[in-house]
Amino acid sequence: MTGRDLARLPKAHLHLHFTGSMRVETVREMAAAHGIRLPRALDESSYPPRLSAADERGWFRFQRLYDAARHCVRGEADMRRIIREAAIDDGAEGSRWLEIQVDPTSYAPYVGGITPAIEIVLDEARAVSASAAETGAAQVGVIVAASRIRHPLEARTLARLASQHAGEGPGAVIGFGLSNDERRGETEDFAPAFRIAERAGLLLAPHAGELLGPTAVETTLAALAPQRLGHGVRSVEDPRVLDQVVEAGVGLEVCPGSNVSLGVYGDATEVPLRRLVDSGAQIALGADDPLLFGSRLVDQYVSARADHGLDDAEIAELARNSIRMSRAPGGVREQSLADIDSWLADDRSSSL
Repeated sequence: MTGRDLARLPKAHLHLHFTGSMRVETVREMAAAHGIRLPRALDESSYPPRLSAADERGWFRFQRLYDAARHCVRGEADMRRIIREAAIDDGAEGSRWLEIQVDPTSYAPYVGGITPAIEIVLDEARAVSASAAETGAAQVGVIVAASRIRHPLEARTLARLASQHAGEGPGAVIGFGLSNDERRGETEDFAPAFRIAERAGLLLAPHAGELLGPTAVETTLAALAPQRLGHGVRSVEDPRVLDQVVEAGVGLEVCPGSNVSLGVYGDATEVPLRRLVDSGAQIALGADDPLLFGSRLVDQYVSARADHGLDDAEIAELARNSIRMSRAPGGVREQSLADIDSWLADDRSSSL
């Protein structure tokens, strides 16, 4: 199926994790520089790894590989490199605005604490955004994400840290999230952290509805009052819950490559993207963890066309949704929406 060049389609990227954004070549170079031996699944002979998180054992394997990559990030220079490469890679795929999720506790031991860790990320986000016109990189906002597998009190600490750096535009903390295995922890226990973030005016974007079904989505909506959900794809399993999502105007960050790689669906055609689109839900496509899933942002748009039969007008609306759901500055939003219209008006075809 052919159509307009999807890499030229202006878009925002709203679901990308800091460690998971890394180029595999970067991980290998960092590992070599720090004398770290990587798991076989990250070497050239077996990459990308075969993954599944359908059960606890499968999730453990995914988490082990993720932790191995994170272990290679040993200081300020490595952290800055990740942000810069993520912004450049996204820009090459048409992304004008990137909201990257980071848990600063993972990198704090190498830079003197969680405050220096988040400040390094924000400083590099500002720097790469300032040069975006010359480099073609996406501009970058930051979502601080707590982990479900840690104590909820740590989430409150991170929410306060995020609040201290809350702002608008590139190089600011624009949101607060909750990630990791959604089968762990009690969602309601994280509500106080989300109320801290809410008072600071931060976007609330927890994960829910990928590894668990619609009940988890409903619980998250009630307990955390999010504006967006990381994934949320399994809300389609209960029409009542999907109606709640649509009526509340909660955006869904749908990551088809992640869904398939983690065994939520058997193949790309089983991801219920068409049903979500037809429901009227606000949807933005995301790549989640390209390092481990082997697919980047534009691949998700390719799948929307090839696996779900979305035409270019529908794909353009997904891109518009990604801009509207974002915290991108007004100028970026207005120009991106205008450029999406121009992309759709251009009938030159491509094989992408």
